[in-house]
Amino acid sequence: MADFTVVVADPESGDTYQIDVDGQDANRFIGRELGDEVDGAAVGLDGYTLELTGGSDNAGRPMRSDVRGPNLTSLLSDGGTGFEPTRDGERKRVTVRGREVSEEVRQINAKITERGSADVADLLGEGEDDE
Repeated sequence: MADFTVVVADPESGDTYQIDVDGQDANRFIGRELGDEVDGAAVGLDGYTLELTGGSDNAGRPMRSDVRGPNLTSLLSDGGTGFEPTRDGERKRVTVRGREVSEEVRQINAKITERGSADVADLLGEGEDDE
């Protein structure tokens, strides 16, 4: 059974919230791709819509939106997700995960695209510690 940590960013306030999701709610994310929109009820945000923006797997390898499927891929990168060059022309072979969410993914990054009637801090609990 899949379980994820969903990091929800609120572009209006600049706050982020970490929510642990498992069971039926986690299954709503399986098979989705980066850029897809998901109902916010899966993380406790009824009436909200979330856009998947990124994530990483259990070993910390990032998901890239330009790699198809859920599998690991080794690619020669000159920058972008998974590699930041330190000099001009530098390239490096990096291992990244594809854009599709699978059971190997442990963290999913999302941002709020459509707002509901209730406040985000009220729905997710304002007093939470983001450790």
